[in-house]
Amino acid sequence: MTLNLYLLRHGETTFSQSGNFCGETNAELTPEGVQMAEAFADVYKKLKWEAVYASPMKRTVATAKPFCDAIGMDMQLRDGLREGSYGEWENKSKSFAQENYAENYVKWLTEPAWNAPKGGETAVDIANRAMPVIAEIQEKHPQGNVLVVSHKATIRIILCSLLGIDLGRYRYRINILVASVSMVTFDVHGPLLEILGDRYHMPEHIRNRKGT
Repeated sequence: MTLNLYLLRHGETTFSQSGNFCGETNAELTPEGVQMAEAFADVYKKLKWEAVYASPMKRTVATAKPFCDAIGMDMQLRDGLREGSYGEWENKSKSFAQENYAENYVKWLTEPAWNAPKGGETAVDIANRAMPVIAEIQEKHPQGNVLVVSHKATIRIILCSLLGIDLGRYRYRINILVASVSMVTFDVHGPLLEILGDRYHMPEHIRNRKGT
């Protein structure tokens, strides 16, 4: 049996609706975001699970809670799974960053692996704290199903790191919508992407909501 690592992005927040930068900001789920979390729990509780790991932020904890309640398992919080910090751009729109941090914004768009929003984190910074959590999971759970509940950028960076994709391209190679599930299996050949950004556990009226 292999390790099946499921990566779940948190449910909808007002920031995923507006598109404003939300990294360190401790946003709450919207009512629809709560429904997304409940829909995931209802479908995926049917599998046998070894462990649940989550970012300690409110939106990820609230997303993981219905699932943990359904399967009777505690979530294990890991700071390495939190979202990347956007520094001085937090809560601001992309147009605000473009207008007020023009050079910084262009560098971040062009090569985010090594260029952070002012006062924030690079993709390399995020990988350096997230991947040790993935290594811990691999060591503790060599087989079975494990769930990680995290964030858009963090999940994309984890996937790039596992699949050998340049971290500087994480935004341009992989998309992770709210409450979507991806899954990587680990066997003797290494990590294999089996599922990317699936949202069919959600009812259609929620799945079709606009937002990123």
